[in-house]
Amino acid sequence: MIIQSRVKIYVRIILPIALFLIVLALFVLAVSKIAGRSENEGMHLTEESIRRAAVQCYALEGVYPVDFEYLKEHYAVRPDESKYIIYYTYTASNLMPEIDVLFANAKTIPDPTDEPAEVTGDFAPAEDAEPSE
Repeated sequence: MIIQSRVKIYVRIILPIALFLIVLALFVLAVSKIAGRSENEGMHLTEESIRRAAVQCYALEGVYPVDFEYLKEHYAVRPDESKYIIYYTYTASNLMPEIDVLFANAKTIPDPTDEPAEVTGDFAPAEDAEPSE
């Protein structure tokens, strides 16, 4: 009789609470994955819009723009610069510039005020080593 009452408590109270917590955890996990995909898609679309504007400039003017500011002024490229860092590397007027878009809050961007890491180990070749061919 006592065992049956404990089982009833588990079935009536604890089991529904446990199921609710599991469903809630799965929902939170799904929402976070969708948000991450959305952020990555936004970054990809920003990079593609800059690339398309550079190609359009080349098609209309015969040269790639020298800097990103030219694209913003003449080709209505308006990325969210508080959210993204745009690296636009011009090489030559007839070569596609290198365009990279990163998240502005990325932790992989080094802080220029940080001291460089100390290099340990001997990376120089030994003096008596023969050069490899």
